[in-house]
Amino acid sequence: MTTTVSKAAVVAERRTAKRRTGGVGRPGFAWALPATAFFVLFAVVPLLLVAVLSFTSWNGLGSPRFAGLDNWTKLLDDPVMLNSLWLSVLITVLGVLVQTPLSILLGVWAAGHQRNRAVLSAIYFVPLLLSATAVSVLWRTLLDPNFGVPSQAKWLFGDGNLLGMQSGSIGVLVFVGAWQFTPFHTLIYQGAARAIPQVLYQAAQIDGAGTVRQFFHITLPQLRNTMITSMILMVVGGLTTFDTVLILTQGGPGTDTTISAYYMYQKAFKSFDFGAGSAIALLLVVVATVISLVVVRVSGYDKMRSSVEGL
Repeated sequence: MTTTVSKAAVVAERRTAKRRTGGVGRPGFAWALPATAFFVLFAVVPLLLVAVLSFTSWNGLGSPRFAGLDNWTKLLDDPVMLNSLWLSVLITVLGVLVQTPLSILLGVWAAGHQRNRAVLSAIYFVPLLLSATAVSVLWRTLLDPNFGVPSQAKWLFGDGNLLGMQSGSIGVLVFVGAWQFTPFHTLIYQGAARAIPQVLYQAAQIDGAGTVRQFFHITLPQLRNTMITSMILMVVGGLTTFDTVLILTQGGPGTDTTISAYYMYQKAFKSFDFGAGSAIALLLVVVATVISLVVVRVSGYDKMRSSVEGL
């Protein structure tokens, strides 16, 4: 009898929900077909072609010649390639460490109701509207050792040639990346912070919790899902950085900032070894995927079932 009543209640609840939504159910698979076709055509198919090309020898002319594992064997024995992977991971990790706290703090602040918040947020988001090429040209000019900012502040920059040493070049790449993309992640955290139920903060105020305590015990836990998503985007973006390195450092000095994406460009479009370039591209996809899966697994993001942020 109890089971019958429960089933009747569930059916009644579904009918009520259907009436509230105007009889509109969940969209069928047909709605996803355009996006699926676009993804397959411009992502899956090119990736498969690159995978096939990585086992060939091709200079861009004629037909590719099957080379087996030659490209992969050469890459594993190439010290520049191994160093480029290490540099890619290093720059990516530094980017995450710099951008994540800045994005969270700015995003939470932008979600508030401070005076002139909208105007300041709009100004801060300007770098997000610029292309990576424009940003790189801008900062290369500003950091020029002859007539840029370092030449006017030698007490801080020394000889001013920041791009003439590895530590300075890596620091510049991390800084420029943070300057351009922190606004994007700030926007993500701003939306997530606004979605946090205000009743949590009201209850905390009643219990006597201050602003700092509310931030660490309410805001950060509630931003957990957003934080993982943002970090994955940072990882993928960091590992695929190319135009910034091309314009600012050209992989130099020497090979000190030759990251994998730039080394792929050198192999494919300077040495005309498209087989090796494809192997590097495929390796980057694998590395980015593995790191993203590790982040998801370690954070427990894949085990979250709640539709509420942070649960």
